[in-house]
Amino acid sequence: MTKVVNVRFRDAGKPYRFSCDDMTLTIGDAVMVETNLGLDLGHVCVEPYEMEITKDSEETKLLPVLRLATEDEKVRYEKKCRDEQDAYIECVKLIEKHALEMNLVDVVYAFDGKKIIFFFTADGRVDFRELVKDLAFQFHTRIELRQIGSRDQAKHVGGLGICGRQLCCSTFLTKFAPVNLRLARAQGLAINPGKLNGACGRLMCCLQFEKEAYADARSRLPESGRRVRTPAGPGTVADVNYITEKVRIKFTNEEGSSFEEYQWDELEPLNPDVRTHIEEDDDME
Repeated sequence: MTKVVNVRFRDAGKPYRFSCDDMTLTIGDAVMVETNLGLDLGHVCVEPYEMEITKDSEETKLLPVLRLATEDEKVRYEKKCRDEQDAYIECVKLIEKHALEMNLVDVVYAFDGKKIIFFFTADGRVDFRELVKDLAFQFHTRIELRQIGSRDQAKHVGGLGICGRQLCCSTFLTKFAPVNLRLARAQGLAINPGKLNGACGRLMCCLQFEKEAYADARSRLPESGRRVRTPAGPGTVADVNYITEKVRIKFTNEEGSSFEEYQWDELEPLNPDVRTHIEEDDDME
């Protein structure tokens, strides 16, 4: 088992795991770690916990937390955050000056100040050579402009999803997986872009990583149209809620149709191989 800790480099940023075997850390501690931009300061967002690292794990080798940040490094970090805000404002002005069709998303300073990365979105390719020259002249350091997609934009900016929780991409998702409408249909969701699209404007990532839970539910719950025996008599499955595992049953008699809701374990299938087509009814939601 390895003792690990989650560290954030930005307020709404994605947490990264680092090993901390010989350290005692608490939430909010400022620590120094090695990143792809060199030495950087981050803050502990989850207290250390034990984790088993195997060959099949996504993180086969975790980089260690080097040490707690010094007071001088904390001051440098605060200056770095202010410089990033100033650089963002200046870059927006230069983008307007050159009339470039691009949207600046985020600015990241290397902790040593030797490099600045500007993240932006655009519908197509952008000729930003003159912009880079102006930025290099303005900040006297190495400049990198990096075009990202709408999903990466949501990951950088952060926010809340329609579920009321922080965006998955800015919290725990380590990589993006393909998402398509077939997943929504398999989960019994209405094909409504307003409800299926996330903050990035694309299909929500949870459709992908929740598919196994829905596949398990579908293997146990009945399909619409199946005849079942209920405490009130035989009926036909009209709708299935895979989350609560409740089944809406349609009863048809001489007086018309009625609906009742049951837990699936209260019901018994009748002729499992037989399906009955359910017509749309005004009483159905």
